[in-house]
Amino acid sequence: MKGSCLCGGVQYEIEPPFKGFQYCHCSRCRKFTGSLHSANIFVPLAQFHWLKGAEQVGKYDLSQAKYLATAFCNKCGSSLPWEVKSGKNMVVPAGTLDEDPKIRPEQNIFWGSKASWCVETSDLPKHYELPENK
Repeated sequence: MKGSCLCGGVQYEIEPPFKGFQYCHCSRCRKFTGSLHSANIFVPLAQFHWLKGAEQVGKYDLSQAKYLATAFCNKCGSSLPWEVKSGKNMVVPAGTLDEDPKIRPEQNIFWGSKASWCVETSDLPKHYELPENK
């Protein structure tokens, strides 16, 4: 299963089975993604391979974090997979996959620190395209 950054300069491949898929609502994941939560798939290190552009991958290690690091494309800024500090797994931002991972999120973590503006997506109107301006 392949994934890439927005500009296509970085590409990777992951091999199932995966260890899990979860949404993280912690403030650090919100800061990194700029969104309501992160959507991360956990993959054993041996099942992850950079295919192209590994030299374009930037990384930021938050020294006080037990597990969190971030990785991104130095050209387009897209989030990219990163190795957890234990070295056992890669955390793959699900939105960077180019294919359906055939696994769905199993849980929300750090729900107690979710954004104050969090609204369940199932409670919001759904549009298949950009809606007209009001």
